[in-house]
Amino acid sequence: MDGSVARPRPFLALGLRLAAAATLATLSMLVKLASERGASLTELVFWRQFITLIAITVLLAAMGKLDDIRTKRLKAHGGRAVAGITGMFFVYGAVVLLPLAEATAINFTAPFFAVILAVLLFKERVGKFRWGAVALGFAGVLVLTQPGFGIGASAGIEPFGATIGLIAAFLVALISFQLQDLNKTESPWSIVFWFTLLSTPALALTLPFVYVPHSGETWAIIGAMGLCGALAQLLLTTSLRFGSAGVILLMDYTALLWATYYGFTIFDRSPSPNLWLGAPLIVGAGLLIAWREHRIALSSQNVESRTA
Repeated sequence: MDGSVARPRPFLALGLRLAAAATLATLSMLVKLASERGASLTELVFWRQFITLIAITVLLAAMGKLDDIRTKRLKAHGGRAVAGITGMFFVYGAVVLLPLAEATAINFTAPFFAVILAVLLFKERVGKFRWGAVALGFAGVLVLTQPGFGIGASAGIEPFGATIGLIAAFLVALISFQLQDLNKTESPWSIVFWFTLLSTPALALTLPFVYVPHSGETWAIIGAMGLCGALAQLLLTTSLRFGSAGVILLMDYTALLWATYYGFTIFDRSPSPNLWLGAPLIVGAGLLIAWREHRIALSSQNVESRTA
């Protein structure tokens, strides 16, 4: 396996992330649909991981790439597995508890948490511009969740579900840093394989306590969910291999279009008025952060080129 960092290919990274956003929105829709048919969240997370593990292993064997899963960083994969499974429960928990579009919009706060983590974990200096964007984004969350000042009595969303969504966004930001670190030495195949292999056995131990019989149609939904999970995992990991997280995360915002469409057509749920007020603030703040990160990266490159 080539352990070198992949050459940056920004347009490929953006395209992969765009496809990942659509796949993840479809995955969330299937999770919510299966949950409404009686499947527990723990069971859904297990099948999502198990099906992904089988799909990845078969695909690697068929392509003769089993050597790509060799690793000397098992501890790092273990940390990613713990954070990944925890994050998955929170992300899907928000999807189950909240309307699809609102859960998706709250998940867009991940870039704000990434700024906070950059300060706490890497001692990065963050100026007033980015802190202002973070404040603007969380103002959008307040508008979206309507803590007493929303439009209409039923415009707000369930507070517990909103809290779960914010924790999920924090974990998404944390996992993005883990993936960028792993991508320095590991292939995308290796990252996905070890994530599923390390988490699936632990999840399997919970099945006797949560499993209930399902109809054929529900099993088809669960199977499609697992396949979407496998595809999304590869797309996400590969996108971070070819581009900067601060830039390619912009493509995640297109998931709101899919979530709104699925919410209306599959669940007969129109977006609340607060979504149209809060989501633009969240998305706009994320765009400001990404623009600022891009300017900082360009400045660093110019300094390096002058001193080279």
